[in-house]
Amino acid sequence: MCGRYALATPTDTLAAHFAAAPPAAFQARYNIAPTQPVLALISGDQGNEFTHFRWGLIPSWAKDPSIGARMINARAETAAEKPAFRTALRRRRCLLPASGYFEWVADGRARQPHFIVRTDPGCLALAGIWETWERDGNLLQTCAILTCAANPDVENVHARMPVCIASDDYQQWLSDLTVHEVVAMLQPAPAGSLRSYPVSRRVNSPRNDDPDCIEPQPTAAAALF
Repeated sequence: MCGRYALATPTDTLAAHFAAAPPAAFQARYNIAPTQPVLALISGDQGNEFTHFRWGLIPSWAKDPSIGARMINARAETAAEKPAFRTALRRRRCLLPASGYFEWVADGRARQPHFIVRTDPGCLALAGIWETWERDGNLLQTCAILTCAANPDVENVHARMPVCIASDDYQQWLSDLTVHEVVAMLQPAPAGSLRSYPVSRRVNSPRNDDPDCIEPQPTAAAALF
């Protein structure tokens, strides 16, 4: 599962890491939620380039675009067979840069958010798929994040995690591959590559989008608002 993430990596770091320049209007985001615009790296006519998609994939054949709000994630184990995802998985893949992502853990009657990041200072590249939907002159480009079983670093926080593509595999992920080659890449991040820490419950509301959302906090002291 991946239902919220952040991208606060400096623009120059993003450009160097992904060998592509982010849009001039790029701004740091600390609490990215479904149905919002998200930054994505795709393979374009002139090489890899950044663009924006709306988070929540709408299949090209869908009659109602509201279906996208329920399709923010695609399970790695079944995406190649699901009608909503299989064509995008084969032909339209992307990378979603992330400073880290959020998961929630039961804490008595409440749920405590945790932020999951790399153990080194690097940026995560979440495996995504995208689609174009058009009806009556309305055009939407939307995406979903692929998920897999959690690795040992984060399985105590949540049973699933987003598929994270290693930097050496970025170009392969964005290139022409067979379905079998794509599926083979849908693996958990290596053990020891991620860590998690509790953050303020302010992140529970998408209205809160500021650096405080990703600041470490002792669980008992996490802000209740």
